[in-house]
Amino acid sequence: MRITVFGAAGSTGSRIVAEALSRGHDVTAVLRDPGRLTQLPPAAIHRVGDASDVDSVVELSASQDVVVTATRPATGYEHELAAVAKSLLAGLARAGARLLAVGGAGSLTVPGSDGRLVVDDPAYVPPAWRAIALACNDQLAVFRACTDMEWTYLSPPAILQPGERTGSYRLGADELLVDSAGTSTISSEDFAVALLDEVERPRHRRTRFTVARTFERLASPTEAADR
Repeated sequence: MRITVFGAAGSTGSRIVAEALSRGHDVTAVLRDPGRLTQLPPAAIHRVGDASDVDSVVELSASQDVVVTATRPATGYEHELAAVAKSLLAGLARAGARLLAVGGAGSLTVPGSDGRLVVDDPAYVPPAWRAIALACNDQLAVFRACTDMEWTYLSPPAILQPGERTGSYRLGADELLVDSAGTSTISSEDFAVALLDEVERPRHRRTRFTVARTFERLASPTEAADR
């Protein structure tokens, strides 16, 4: 499969590129800063481009099966995220590729809260993160307003950070996934696994889904005693 990844050198994008390459896909890795091209894996096609530019999106998505956007605006420019979503949709309408967007967790609902959004719960979104969380909500609204394109929006749990690739995860829809301790997390590596699984076996067309780390298996009394 031919996949273009915007934001390919970022924390999440780089792991998506690595996962896609490990599965044998043809990957075009795109970033805006040519000075970072050396950070991309040699097996990928290296391109400089801008997801906010419609013509750039068309050029870099031509003949591709799937486009993944994993871009994040700099602090103070969070409002650009919704504009980038519109540019991607406009470009892909001409190029014809399917879109998978790495989104935010702010639009998920808090478990047991009667519909309160994660963005409004400081336990999950402290003040320093609120601007990007709100921008991700606006980004999702752009996609949800689009009814004539193939798009999928993947929301992470509250905490997404580099870690171990286990190859497993839990699936959810519109509610934040938490474990028995109330923790909502996944490694960037397993997040990439979930996204590539959706690339290869689409199950969430024109909708949002979320993922989180699987529950750790509890040791039996016999196993615990043997330790």
